[in-house]
Amino acid sequence: MIRIIILIIVVILFLTLSLPLLLIEWILGKIDPKAKDKSSLAIVKWAFKIVLFITGTKVTVKGRENIPTDRSVLYIGNHQSYFDIIINYIYVAGPTGFIAKKEINKVPSLRLWMRNVRCLFMDRDDIKQSMKVILTAIDYIKEGISIFIFPEGTRNKDEDNLMAFKAGSFKIATKSGCEVVPVSINNSAAVFEKQFPRIKKAHVVLEYGKPIPTKDMDKEQLKALPETVRETIQKMHEENKAVV
Repeated sequence: MIRIIILIIVVILFLTLSLPLLLIEWILGKIDPKAKDKSSLAIVKWAFKIVLFITGTKVTVKGRENIPTDRSVLYIGNHQSYFDIIINYIYVAGPTGFIAKKEINKVPSLRLWMRNVRCLFMDRDDIKQSMKVILTAIDYIKEGISIFIFPEGTRNKDEDNLMAFKAGSFKIATKSGCEVVPVSINNSAAVFEKQFPRIKKAHVVLEYGKPIPTKDMDKEQLKALPETVRETIQKMHEENKAVV
């Protein structure tokens, strides 16, 4: 239990003591929005590295060379744990907004930091609100901000098989013309969910697949895109089981 206690203390301290930083970031955003995007991302990455250090999580990363560094993309990943966002935020290239569940939006300081790094909060039970989030994400892509989404819609407790991907998530790519980067996450639930409420050391394998262009896809390819990406991630996921 010592790790979870230390983690809770550190998170509370960061969210409290970083309030002056939020003010500085707000001022910076008025002067230079792009500089704010970079600095906020650097701060959040640093904070998440501290979190992983406390949890004792080891991350093996494969395929980082597949992440485009000169353009925005849509990251599509499988979802097992609350730690999926924390782990991936450390390795994404450039400003990236995650689409997270609406409940996270209720934590004041955390909400502000997540908004600073362009995160969006989706209520999957509200179709109208979900569509607004998708449209905003499309605008972000066009502005050069990458988006990361978990199209399974919720955390998957099945370690072997991915759930069906919600097709609406892929509109972010097809409507903006950006590439899709498949992301496989193995064993992230071993950090926390498997032995809730304790935290244990775990070895997580994170793999970024080759970008999939969507700009010139025909109707059939667009229709098949969610399943194509799901199958790609499923294959990576199965291959990485041996690495964990």
